[in-house]
Amino acid sequence: MTDHAHALVPDDFVVPTEFNTAQFRLEPLGPQHNAADHAAWTSSIEHIRATPGFQGKWPPADGMTPEANLIDLQRHADDFVQRRGFTYTVIEPVGGELIGCVYIYPSRSDGHDTDVRSWVRADRAELDVPLHVAVKGWLSAHWPLSGVNYPLR
Repeated sequence: MTDHAHALVPDDFVVPTEFNTAQFRLEPLGPQHNAADHAAWTSSIEHIRATPGFQGKWPPADGMTPEANLIDLQRHADDFVQRRGFTYTVIEPVGGELIGCVYIYPSRSDGHDTDVRSWVRADRAELDVPLHVAVKGWLSAHWPLSGVNYPLR
């Protein structure tokens, strides 16, 4: 059952469980991604902290344990089920490597309803702008969101 007071999207909206482009695919992030997710962001801490929307806030400069990461992934999965926020992992279509994440959550800033952030690994930095463009278009065309704050690239 949805927590109506905190749901990000209406009950009748079918939340997508995938989004595919020629360069990457998105699927809901969950505990099953722990090892790959932990490896992806720990290899790119400085790069992610320099990405618009993160600016030194995340990830922790000294990282976190895989066990702590697993707790974080479970929280994201629970938010997805409860429709409070939606985190997708970004995966290469060939090879299936996890290369980033997209976060869609209620806004913490005035003037916006929804905050969207995304990151890619440092060794896939060339995909940052294409990911931003694709996700922005996907959200605009297929999601019932208004007042989206998704920092420019």
